[in-house]
Amino acid sequence: MEYLYSGIGIIALIIIVLLLFLLFSRKNRKQFGKPSSLATFGMVFVVFGIIFIDTGRLISYSFFGIAVLLSIVDMIRIQKNKEHSI
Repeated sequence: MEYLYSGIGIIALIIIVLLLFLLFSRKNRKQFGKPSSLATFGMVFVVFGIIFIDTGRLISYSFFGIAVLLSIVDMIRIQKNKEHSI
């Protein structure tokens, strides 16, 4: 069962990275720049979710949920900044 939770955490991390990749490469086709602080915190929370999987599902899934929320907020913030700069 622990492998399942670890797999879910790794998949969540991969999804966050892919979403950031799609966000940055959609229009400009530039190379990756420095990731934003919210994206970095999101990845850190995914790692925390994997590390603290033995303490309980509630704590681990809470870390995963925080990571997903941070990545969504980061994508919305980046999109709004791009719209205002056009």
